[in-house]
Amino acid sequence: MLTAERPLAVGAGAAAVTPSARVAADRARLESASPLLPAITLPLQEFEPLPGGLTNRNYRIVAADSTVAVARISSDSSAQLAIDRDAEFRNACIAAESGVAPQVLGYAVGLGISVVEWIDGRTFEPADLDDSETLVRLAAACRRLHASEPFVTDFDMFEILHRYLDIVQRNGYRIPASYTEYLPLAARIEAALAVHPEPVVPCHNDLLAANLMSEDLPDGGQQLWLIDYEYAGNNDPCFELGNIASESHLSVDRLDELVAAYFGAPSRARSARARLYALMSNYGWTLWAAIQDSVSDVDFDFWAWGLEKYDRAEAAFASADLSELINDVQQLNESPRGS
Repeated sequence: MLTAERPLAVGAGAAAVTPSARVAADRARLESASPLLPAITLPLQEFEPLPGGLTNRNYRIVAADSTVAVARISSDSSAQLAIDRDAEFRNACIAAESGVAPQVLGYAVGLGISVVEWIDGRTFEPADLDDSETLVRLAAACRRLHASEPFVTDFDMFEILHRYLDIVQRNGYRIPASYTEYLPLAARIEAALAVHPEPVVPCHNDLLAANLMSEDLPDGGQQLWLIDYEYAGNNDPCFELGNIASESHLSVDRLDELVAAYFGAPSRARSARARLYALMSNYGWTLWAAIQDSVSDVDFDFWAWGLEKYDRAEAAFASADLSELINDVQQLNESPRGS
């Protein structure tokens, strides 16, 4: 929680700043960019920090004309994470056209500021995904996004992993001592996944529970929104499903449900594919955390967050199931698990 005077605990290379000073600076930054954001009229009636956001700071704003929106102000540290803000804007606009993402109301080119439609809904928690009906809704939302026009960028966790590893090694950032010992296994998984590749589709690639929102509709229904398109890119849909499971700590049975709901039937090979991508999600995002731990100006314990993911990746690498998964993903057998 932000307090008025406590300096933010920031990355090793960043200077401490009080939360109140950060909010004031971000408000000034948004107001100075207003000529590039015609949807936002000054003076602002409200500018309130929102929780969450590990590579940007988010604010609920109310403009002079009472337009309610979310202002996203990027952290200067995000460049090392391969986040392309211009591509994020373009991909977010494509996602909005699919009907599962908020409308983009403005983007200040070169300033790291975007403004998106305010969603009056409830943000999910990981426990919300431990539910069959919710997984069916989520699978449908993913299919809708994945059927949209191609994104302007691609996303490949194996390529990103090696890019992040180069960054941490060149800069001397700390990583778990045994991290590189698993690179040969990661290469083996990459080769197995390439035997029968899935067609790439426009994926979100970062569907943790905090990037899912449910909004009550006037007709009594509910809209499931997928928000925050920093890592969006064309990718294997099984990465999307596996990453969902990884981020919300879903059981294998729940991931099987999600795979069946997405593809329309259970599939041993595709479940194996999603599980291997879940492993690689944990392994790859560990390096993301290592970079953030060293450079971020966001008040968050990235090291502890990354170690938790690494612990789960290590357990999966050491699991007796790994060889079976690698074998299954190279088969064309589409029978349900356990058949």
